[in-house]
Amino acid sequence: MSFLPLSNFANKEQWRVYNKIAWRLMPFLLLLYIISFLDRVNVGFAKLQMSTDIGLSDAAYGIGAGIFFLGYCLCEIPSNLLLQRFGAKFWIARIMVVWGIISTAMLFVHTPWQFYGMRFLLGIAEAGFYPGIILYLTYWYPARLRSQICAIFFLGIALSGIIGGPLSGWIMNTFAGLYGLHGWQWLFLLEGTPAIIFGVVSYFYLDDSPAQAKWLTAGEKSLVVGELEEENQSKLAAGVGHKFSHAIKDVNVWLLAFANFALLSGVYGVSFWMPQIIRDLGVQDLLMNGIVTAIPYAVACVGMILIGKHSDRTGERKWHTAACGVLGAIGLVLSGVFAQQPIISLLGLSLAMTGALAGLAVMWALPGTILTGAAAAAGIALMATVGNFGGYIAPITLGLVKQATGHLEFGLYTMAAAMLVGAVLMLLLPKLRSATVVAAPAAAA
Repeated sequence: MSFLPLSNFANKEQWRVYNKIAWRLMPFLLLLYIISFLDRVNVGFAKLQMSTDIGLSDAAYGIGAGIFFLGYCLCEIPSNLLLQRFGAKFWIARIMVVWGIISTAMLFVHTPWQFYGMRFLLGIAEAGFYPGIILYLTYWYPARLRSQICAIFFLGIALSGIIGGPLSGWIMNTFAGLYGLHGWQWLFLLEGTPAIIFGVVSYFYLDDSPAQAKWLTAGEKSLVVGELEEENQSKLAAGVGHKFSHAIKDVNVWLLAFANFALLSGVYGVSFWMPQIIRDLGVQDLLMNGIVTAIPYAVACVGMILIGKHSDRTGERKWHTAACGVLGAIGLVLSGVFAQQPIISLLGLSLAMTGALAGLAVMWALPGTILTGAAAAAGIALMATVGNFGGYIAPITLGLVKQATGHLEFGLYTMAAAMLVGAVLMLLLPKLRSATVVAAPAAAA
């Protein structure tokens, strides 16, 4: 099995080397992202029990779920710049250990204000992980391969939904009352601990760059480093930004950042409220709720890989991302309109998650084509910072709407509108900074 198809490469040697890197990095990074996303959204399952225990209203839950991203966004750009300074493996390990400790400590929350405080601290602790990995991947893969690579990484969101839903329901059902702890307390304890363990492992497993990878031969290092250096020199010769200030001044970066905001509004709005949405569809049992919740994520897994491969094969980014935004918006509207018909509503949620995640995977292949060096680190972090405000605003909006009206569908319509705006912004990227990359030449036999 290969992660990247032969058709993406000029010869079999390139194909072999980049797949060797993928086999070394992507399963591990995917596991880290699954752990990250589980710790980020397991609060949606915890809410089903903890609301009564700590007096948490729908609006208060929405604020607490979203305030994570306030702390996250404040620290993303500094974190990515520090990653570039101290090296990826140390910084990623540091992020994971600290966030794992805070995530497990969520079991001690007893009031809404404590809930807000811990969620805010968790956001600060995890800041930089997601944009840091995106930046890290640019150290290993040229722009023409990044859509598929990002799609593999973003499978972590989908797989965390597939795994996390049933797992969270099982933990809360099985461990409730054990040693005097509620099911939601066990959820935070058992799903937070892996971040600490794998944070330590990542320091010894990861390498900062291809040049430092002992598992690559000298020839393999030369091939990868040579292609990446040639790509960087070509970007510099074409006037691509390489300083921090270049990223801040680049209109392309800001358009991508707001498109990211729109797509992530859909992802996090649905993710944080999915257990409640499924419960409103009539699924009361926690384990069954988790199983049904996994369906939209499973559909998204397939869609992400297919769309990512097609984007890399054609070298086209803007229209792929815009089309995904439209697909996600249609799914959200469909889910809201047919809120009383479980099968159609679930289909809508599946389309929404597919559109949002596939759009993100393609869009994140773009920063490395318009920026390099410090500008890439800052630009990626800026995109993530603005984008993750979607994770702050969407849960709060849905919580306030549900508390005010008793229905979530109006909140879904708002997120659908945001995704449509994101699709339009992708199409407004200036032509001088093309949203396409050169497709790989035909593979040699």
